[in-house]
Amino acid sequence: MENVNGNNNGYTAENIQVLEGLEAVRKRPAMYIGDIGMRGLHHLIYEVVDNSIDEAMAGFCSKIEIILKRDGSVLIKDNGRGVPVDPHPKLKKSALEVVMTVLHAGGKFDKKTYQVSGGLHGVGVSVVNALSEIMIVTVYRDGKIWKQRYELGKPVSDVENIGETQTTGTTIHFKPDKEIFQSTEFDYDILASRFRELSFLNAGVEITIFDEKTNKSDTFHSQEGMIGFTKYINRAKESIHDVIFFSNKQGDVYVDIAMQYTTVYSPTILSFVNNINTIEGGTHLTGFKTAITRAINDFAKNNKINDKISGEDVKEGLTAIISIKISDPQFEGQTKTKLGNLKVQGIVSKIAYEKIKQFLEEHPESANTILNKVLRAARAREAAQKAKDLIRRKSALETAILPGKLADCATHDLEKSEIYIVEGDSAGGSAKQARDRTTQAILPLRGKILNVEKAQINKILNSAEIRTLIKAIGTNIGEEFDIKKLRYGKVVIMTDADVDGAHIRTLLLTLIYRYMRELIENGRIYIAMPPLYKIGKNRYVYSDEELKKALEEIGSNPGIQRYKGLGEMNPEQLWDTTMNPDTRTMIKVNIEDAAYADELFSILMGEEVEPRREFIQKHAKDVRMLDI
Repeated sequence: MENVNGNNNGYTAENIQVLEGLEAVRKRPAMYIGDIGMRGLHHLIYEVVDNSIDEAMAGFCSKIEIILKRDGSVLIKDNGRGVPVDPHPKLKKSALEVVMTVLHAGGKFDKKTYQVSGGLHGVGVSVVNALSEIMIVTVYRDGKIWKQRYELGKPVSDVENIGETQTTGTTIHFKPDKEIFQSTEFDYDILASRFRELSFLNAGVEITIFDEKTNKSDTFHSQEGMIGFTKYINRAKESIHDVIFFSNKQGDVYVDIAMQYTTVYSPTILSFVNNINTIEGGTHLTGFKTAITRAINDFAKNNKINDKISGEDVKEGLTAIISIKISDPQFEGQTKTKLGNLKVQGIVSKIAYEKIKQFLEEHPESANTILNKVLRAARAREAAQKAKDLIRRKSALETAILPGKLADCATHDLEKSEIYIVEGDSAGGSAKQARDRTTQAILPLRGKILNVEKAQINKILNSAEIRTLIKAIGTNIGEEFDIKKLRYGKVVIMTDADVDGAHIRTLLLTLIYRYMRELIENGRIYIAMPPLYKIGKNRYVYSDEELKKALEEIGSNPGIQRYKGLGEMNPEQLWDTTMNPDTRTMIKVNIEDAAYADELFSILMGEEVEPRREFIQKHAKDVRMLDI
């Protein structure tokens, strides 16, 4: 728009700031690594490890070592070819310095060096350098050892030859900048879970992680690759045939798929592009689903079976891992983890259909076992249709019929409303009196809901408590789930701080994870944290550890009240400690690792006893209360 007054309001060329080199990264770090919280912090390590994995995919690296140092720094070492150190032809400085200090510089952009490369953002190790207090890179290459040091992304030494060597590889030692990140404490379990996943997706690569502070250590190495990954995911489930695995290539698209049916009812389907978990799916996942549905339908028809088999029936009890590698992935979706390359759908569909069809023809015993399971799922789905009709909102009248036990809130503003799911009438009564009626709804449930890990959809939908819950939330479940119909911005699970409460919480989370997972992925599920103890007149603590510390501080012998249930608190106490947005503590439920989450629910809620025993023994020290 023309400024008729001729007044530029002080906005001239002098106001246009040019950020050179890596200054832009330090100015807006979230643009490059997603955020400056835990996810962004861990992304620093992933970015470096991805470079080592690229070397492994190219056939030059077999070992990667990650050491979490006592001082908060990280050392990552591989036995790849080593970053080139010779002068860059255009920039007239060492290629090592270029890679470490120039955005989007590296071998990933040269198809001769890496036909495909891992990682989601592809921002390069230079971003890690920019966001580190200190980074020291050591390169073992061509019989020599080279070293360079950087501070806040800038070189403070030349690339120096410091010795001779018979090995090759790269070692990167960096310390995240505490001025950038909210916390610089790495979570060992999050990292270990990702490295386990990488070892399965890249058969033969050995990945070791060691934490100097805790002496925790793990080595991940799988010769079976995705077959081993499938077995790992299904270790707490009973499989009904051997793992089916096939690998093929068309053009620049490499396709690896592993699949196996189990006796459970919920599916576990994971998809990856260049080693990144595409949690929102995409064209590769669509291609696979189309292929398996078509192959099993064709097999049924060839066996004179006329049941109508849907994609939902085919998925029941299926564990599948779809991993593709492509030179130029196009990502879309809310978290930029949904593959958009259209050509991939047809390629994956064609390869998967032919291979699944071939397996069914060549393995009649396994094929009949799979078909019988799918047919049982189809018949259960038909039986469930009546139950689904009870909760489907077909009209305005039906929409208006909410569960009688629900105490709804007044606001219709999604982002201001929240629903508390509580156990029992006693806790429900206290919560209804304590709540802010404008924004907080209360839904009391009676006892423990059905364990959906052990039930088919028709049985799930015949459960009165589950139907009540689905109606209150509004989204429906499974294939008919619709996030647009969500009635509350926060869904808060509020159970007693005891063993039964922990079990009820796990049952509810299992239902949500298996049939309403998008609520978790959209950050809508929360866990309320009621206090365990009241000390004296008005101090509340939330764990035994907190109680111990508080008593050490106080020194004297104050009165201690142990809350066995929410119903023991009067409404005012419940509001102050657990429901008041200004004072409460709540945990948002996230899925950092879908494979681990799936395994966890299978272990805790499934049929197999031995994996659950192993889990309890391993985590006994970390668990406050456990109910099996």
